[in-house]
Amino acid sequence: MNSLRLSCLPALAAATFLGACSPRPAPPAASVPAWPLIIAHRGASGHAPENTLAAFRLAWEQGADGIEGDFHLTRDGHIVCLHDADTKRTAAGGMMKNVRESTLAELRVLDVGSWKDVSFRHETIPTLAEVMAVVPVGKKLFLEVKCGPEIVPALMAALETGPLTREQVTVISFNENVIRQFKSQAPEWRASWLVDIEADAAGAPQPQVFSLVDGLGRLAANAIGLQADQSLDARFFEELRAAGYERHVWTVNSPAAARRFVAFGVESITTDVPGALRNALVTGQD
Repeated sequence: MNSLRLSCLPALAAATFLGACSPRPAPPAASVPAWPLIIAHRGASGHAPENTLAAFRLAWEQGADGIEGDFHLTRDGHIVCLHDADTKRTAAGGMMKNVRESTLAELRVLDVGSWKDVSFRHETIPTLAEVMAVVPVGKKLFLEVKCGPEIVPALMAALETGPLTREQVTVISFNENVIRQFKSQAPEWRASWLVDIEADAAGAPQPQVFSLVDGLGRLAANAIGLQADQSLDARFFEELRAAGYERHVWTVNSPAAARRFVAFGVESITTDVPGALRNALVTGQD
């Protein structure tokens, strides 16, 4: 994720957590970026095995502005990069190990690359430290927590001692307890709440904006990451912006869909194909 840059990092609008019983002033309206960041979903996962160092390095080669990776906590307290709670889908031969019940050493012997192509047969499950080590200066890491809040102490320690700045990292999760506990213990670090969007019978996006704004305030989140559903429109994003929250969407591989979200002023677009999507947006060709 390097080379030509589409992005202009907007000013951050952080929600201030004042406690459940205190009135919560609305954050200032968020800015509208000139171009969104292009974030590589699990690395350049369209061309390399997801959540491996090969996929993350390829993302930088393809000019991505950031990478998104999925993280779990092992039985012996290490943070590892893997989407599923077990290894069956991506380990060679369908080798089945539950991450939370396995040690780092037990997981590291697995081949998690050859399912994509035999040329990736030497790829193993990376640690968070190894992922952070391949993030270049000025690039971003969207760190998705796939387990529960039990990961927060180890995560805070890893971030505080790691090589990345607070401006480079956004912790993201669907799990409200993860966001709440992380922000309560590390308010200076950035967090984004992930939300699935689904159109109702009338074609309107659900959940509605007012409920999302309320949830973002309760969680003290800085941003929201939305499933890139076609029901989302300019007004939906404008209301989130006016409430003071950054807007991010995932997972977008179609140039036509990406252009819609560029027009809506989102801060980032997460994609499996960062190089191809960036080229399509720059050239105007699909």
